[in-house]
Amino acid sequence: MQLHNYSPNPGAKRTIKRLGCGESSGHGKTSCKGNKGQKARSGSGTRVGFEGGQMPLHRRLPKRGFNNFDFRDKVAVFNVGELDDLFDAGATIDEAALRGQGLINGRCDAVKVLGVGEVTKAFNLVVRNASASAREKIEKAGGTVTAPTA
Repeated sequence: MQLHNYSPNPGAKRTIKRLGCGESSGHGKTSCKGNKGQKARSGSGTRVGFEGGQMPLHRRLPKRGFNNFDFRDKVAVFNVGELDDLFDAGATIDEAALRGQGLINGRCDAVKVLGVGEVTKAFNLVVRNASASAREKIEKAGGTVTAPTA
């Protein structure tokens, strides 16, 4: 097989619609855009939600209630299986150790450990939150789970 024997898959190549190439082309003169108006101009179009000058729906509806999105705590979540892979036996795992491994970047209000995975090493976990299954697996392997002191 040689390069000149290759061809694209059927239907992969289509001829382009040739706009404005004379009235007899079927797409000539106004190039399928009608006569004049906003949509006939180059760079035409309106932004999402624009209703032709009418007050848009997102401004007509009342804004009520409270949204906690800006004020929520950012919690870094890890599984015990990940920690077992990354840290040696007897290691003390706290937020600083997780940042050292590159697992936490930027602002973080709390660290929570979940119980997905297996624990084969005993390590000391110093986090604010740990699920019951994570706590059980770590203590079963001979480790400890404590809360950080102020």
